[in-house]
Amino acid sequence: MSTEQKDTTHFGFKTVKSAEKATMVAGVFHSVAKQYDVMNDLMSFGVHRLWKRFTIDASGVRPGNSILDLAGGTGDLTAKFSKLTGSNGKVILADINSSMLNVGRDKLRDLGIVGNVDYVQANAEALPFDDNTFDIVTIAFGLRNVTDKDKALRSIFRVLKPGGRLLVLEFSKPEHDLLNKAYDFYSFNILPKIGEFVAKDGDSYQYLAESIRMHPDQETLKTMMATAGFEQTSYHNLTGGIVALHKGYKF
Repeated sequence: MSTEQKDTTHFGFKTVKSAEKATMVAGVFHSVAKQYDVMNDLMSFGVHRLWKRFTIDASGVRPGNSILDLAGGTGDLTAKFSKLTGSNGKVILADINSSMLNVGRDKLRDLGIVGNVDYVQANAEALPFDDNTFDIVTIAFGLRNVTDKDKALRSIFRVLKPGGRLLVLEFSKPEHDLLNKAYDFYSFNILPKIGEFVAKDGDSYQYLAESIRMHPDQETLKTMMATAGFEQTSYHNLTGGIVALHKGYKF
């Protein structure tokens, strides 16, 4: 790989300097943070709640577990994990974006979720946690925004305990061509208009649509996880492959 290739990455369909992507992504999420939950419901017609519930069910969470909800945003997974892991467990809601983290913290506190939840601003590529800390790491709809995904996967692997597991919930490649075409039309013609109307920011939702298309497909991500050290890697397609849940273990 040439130096030029290493120094650049994609921001949606644009090629940008790798060092600049994190700042550009931050701008998107600072913009959409306050309307993030409303937009999730509108964009997915509420189905994102079922995808997240499936992730929780697949996690194998137990009372007393230590869990990292990475790129946890407004805290949907953290809220559920907090109840399931109990007073002897610990859940860390981590996000690189301070606006998203603040919205998540305020939301969970308003719900009365305190005690076993901490909040950490963190970059997935260089997690500020000791080796072998967590039983479970989840990253839902966040990996596609990471500049160096391979580095992030290695960082996650490091902080997992032996026997721990990673779950990646992310938009992926639809299984059928007709669904793929319909989803493309929705993503690039409808989604930015919803973003403009509700969040007053069509450009950010244009980026989000483009970032989905640039994200690795199911088999590629599975291979990336294996390369990072994860074993028994697998994935389960949801809603025809519009979303996939990948899972891998550290042994």
